[in-house]
Amino acid sequence: MYDNLLYQNVTSLLTSDILNESLPGAILFSGLHGSGKLTCALETARILSCTGEKKGHWLCSCPSCLQHKALVSNNLLLAGPKDCTPEISASSRAFLNAVMNSSRHLVAARYLFIRSVRKLTLRFSPILLEGDEKLNKIAAIMNSIDEELEPIDFPHELPEFQSVQKSVEKIIPFCEKLESEFLYDSIPIAQIRNAAAWARLKSVSGKKTIIIENADRMLESVRNALLKILEEPPEDTVFILTTARRNAVMPTILSRVRTYNFKERNLEEQKEVISRVFHNENFSGTIDDFLLTFLPVAPDKIHSFSNEFYSLIADSKIPDCAKIIKDCGNFEPRIIFKIFLAGIQQYSKKLFSSPAGTNAAKEITESLQLCWNNVTVYNQSVKSALEVLVRDMSKINKLHGNILK
Repeated sequence: MYDNLLYQNVTSLLTSDILNESLPGAILFSGLHGSGKLTCALETARILSCTGEKKGHWLCSCPSCLQHKALVSNNLLLAGPKDCTPEISASSRAFLNAVMNSSRHLVAARYLFIRSVRKLTLRFSPILLEGDEKLNKIAAIMNSIDEELEPIDFPHELPEFQSVQKSVEKIIPFCEKLESEFLYDSIPIAQIRNAAAWARLKSVSGKKTIIIENADRMLESVRNALLKILEEPPEDTVFILTTARRNAVMPTILSRVRTYNFKERNLEEQKEVISRVFHNENFSGTIDDFLLTFLPVAPDKIHSFSNEFYSLIADSKIPDCAKIIKDCGNFEPRIIFKIFLAGIQQYSKKLFSSPAGTNAAKEITESLQLCWNNVTVYNQSVKSALEVLVRDMSKINKLHGNILK
């Protein structure tokens, strides 16, 4: 079991609990970003639903395992916010290289890309989106993705390289649009209620699994709705929550889940993960840093724009928001906008050296969160949101006597 999860001893405990049938109906995977929590959650779902003679064997070819490997199982729901597009871009590079060179790891690279796309599209399941007013718009993009994915999906024979490349190059922009325009930064309460209703339906075969990523980012009303189903999870359904900040998960939720802790992999271990998963031998940083190299704007460049934005306001000048947006590739995918705002917050940390500076830094953090929410929750244009941020930060600077300098 768990052959595809490297350098995580937690798999021994999970294997033991599964074989001894002592795995509870609600569990929490806690660990830093890039520690393999989602990989482990998806593999746990496959193992629990396996109908093969040797339960959960990595090479099991039972119908359930084949469906789970391709992430098309009817026994699986995946919800929660996540920046999926960097992994999709990295996986596409590995897949195209494998196709072009007829590599021995072509099958693995093919699965890697298909699964990276479905780690995004699964979050837009009609089950989760029932009653959502955006369902028709989302369905149109999903249909476009499925149409381009179909000829390169299993069990079809792969077409020639040019056709594969054409499909991949069409899929990525659709995925970026889907994530940027429709993926919630905090899972809506309606999705929890829809997932709970689905969980209570009897499974035809094997256990059902509901994976909720970044459980710490749920609003209080959503946490309370989740709590109700976790109090008495249906017998044939397992809830797997993931978080990088266990201390931010509601205590009453923590009391109803069994926590499995994921360790931080060292650089050598992460380098091997990058090599074995993405077939890149030359990168020596972290997994997160590797994925960020596939953004259309380099992280260092994004941070330089953050620095310029902050410095201009500190000098009582007005940043050119339209130019910043253009230079940052219109902040597509959305993670670029997140990195830009995080860069501004990083520069504000120097204010913590005084009580007045600490208050100013707190106010800036609140303004940055408002800016993010204006775009991701209230659908305000990035330009308008940045203009509000300029106004708010300028007021903070003036109120505290040009303290940003």
